[in-house]
Amino acid sequence: METSIVGVGVSISDRFRTVTEEKSVRIGTLAPRAQRLDVKVTHRAYHNGSREEETVELTVTGKGPLVRAEATDGDKFTALDLAVDKLAEQLRRAKDKRVDARNHPRGAKLDKGSGALEGIDVQPASVETLRAVATGEIPIAVSDESEDDYTPVVIRTKHFDAEWMTVEEAVDRMELVGHDFFLFIDARTDHPSVVYRRKGWDYGVISLTASAPPVQELAS
Repeated sequence: METSIVGVGVSISDRFRTVTEEKSVRIGTLAPRAQRLDVKVTHRAYHNGSREEETVELTVTGKGPLVRAEATDGDKFTALDLAVDKLAEQLRRAKDKRVDARNHPRGAKLDKGSGALEGIDVQPASVETLRAVATGEIPIAVSDESEDDYTPVVIRTKHFDAEWMTVEEAVDRMELVGHDFFLFIDARTDHPSVVYRRKGWDYGVISLTASAPPVQELAS
């Protein structure tokens, strides 16, 4: 498996490269179809100089969906260990799901009476959740940090090509990339949808059903 390492705001030492290559053997064992491991190390120093952090991002690509994990620590070697552990856990869970899918074929069935989805651990979003999304009611997290620890909020914007898949496949992809949500196009309805993680192993799904407004005829 090919390994690529880049540093943002930090130099990559030969020792770090050696340790990363050793860790990649473990990843290759868990993901035999992987062809490439991209490692990105980002150094962040806060404006008052009181704290510095190293973030290590791991991305595995190959024959199959992309797998990603990241971790942050004051030491980049510790951050690397944490990121590798996260990635390994995601790969193990994905493997367990594949085995379970072979042994217990799954398929979602909608109970028209209750509106619940059977045969999959995904339930439609509640009315309260849909209303909060529609009205823009977003909870505001209050930070306990003092003004000295304040840092500007950075909004990361990413664009991806639309992918059509089932809800079950979207849940699997969400687990592989290690996120709490995953955006996709539902192959059954062609509606833009999001699966998201709830408590434990429960998941939710939100779908948009948009239609064009009626066209008004212009007076002659």
